Amino acid sequence: MPASVERRTVDLSSYPDLVVIYLGMRVNTLAGLKTLIGFGPRIAASVDARPDGLLLHENFLMSLMPMHAGMRQYWRDWESLERWSRSEPHRLWWQNFLRDSGGTGFWHETYFMRGGIEAIYDDLAAPVGMMRFAPVKPARGPMFSARSRARRPGEAPAAVLSETDLYG
Repeated sequence: MPASVERRTVDLSSYPDLVVIYLGMRVNTLAGLKTLIGFGPRIAASVDARPDGLLLHENFLMSLMPMHAGMRQYWRDWESLERWSRSEPHRLWWQNFLRDSGGTGFWHETYFMRGGIEAIYDDLAAPVGMMRFAPVKPARGPMFSARSRARRPGEAPAAVLSETDLYG
C-alpha cells in the first residue's frame, strides 16, 4: 500500500498584516535580455541587505521564450514594503525604468492578508496575470499609486516619479 500524503499547513496568526507580492520582468527586445540579466546582482544585493519587514524573497523563471523572470516576496506589512519601495536602491531603479524600460516589461501583483489586491503592468508586449481576464485601465489618477489601487488608508509617500513628470 502506498504511503499517504503528508499534508501540512502554516499558522499565520503571527502575521496579521502579511503582504505577498509577485514581481516579473519580461524581455520584449534583445536589449531587454541585457537589462534583465543586469538586474540579477542588484536584486540579490538588495535582498542580502535584509530590508526591514522582508520575511522571504524567492526567484523563479516563468518562461524561456520570451525570457520572463519573476520573484515572490513576503513582507511583514504594507508599511514596510511601501517604505522600502520609496528608498534606495528601489526608488532609483523605478525612476530609471519609468523613463526607459530597457527593452523589458515589468509587472507586480500584491495580495494582502487582510484583503485586497493591487497590480501594475508596464510596457508588456503581451498580457500576463490578471491582465488576461480583467479589464485593463490606464494607471492614471487614482490608479497611479499602489496605495490608492489597493485602497489602503492614509496618505501615500511621494511617488518616485510623479504622474505629471511621467506623462507631462
